[in-house]
Amino acid sequence: MNIQEVHEHLKKHGIRPLPHKVAIMKYLLEHYNHPTIENIYSDLLPSMPTLSKTTVYNTLKAFCEKKVVCALSIDEKNQRYDAYTHVHAHFRCKKCGAIYDVPLEESDVPPCRGPAELMLEETQIYFLGTCGCQKKNG
Repeated sequence: MNIQEVHEHLKKHGIRPLPHKVAIMKYLLEHYNHPTIENIYSDLLPSMPTLSKTTVYNTLKAFCEKKVVCALSIDEKNQRYDAYTHVHAHFRCKKCGAIYDVPLEESDVPPCRGPAELMLEETQIYFLGTCGCQKKNG
């Protein structure tokens, strides 16, 4: 996605396309590794020396509230972020920590059981296993 498309994407979700918001959104759209706040901050800092971790945190919080980004708790140590907000699951390798998207159809999500008042707002499905990294590394 180019800068203009990122601007339009943010505007469409009611987010003012300020430079740091555009940079963070563009980063998320270009990095499918489900980065942490630290990853985003350290990668953007050289090109945005005035960027702070607090700004990254607050921007991601706002993105999550507007549902333009999903926060993942698949990693016990760090919150991860994903700009791909369509229904899908995630796989985390227990050996190397890599996180991958797993295609999933809405019809694959089991129905909610409980009182009729339950209103499902978000679904996160995680799979854990190994990705074959130990074969790659010997």
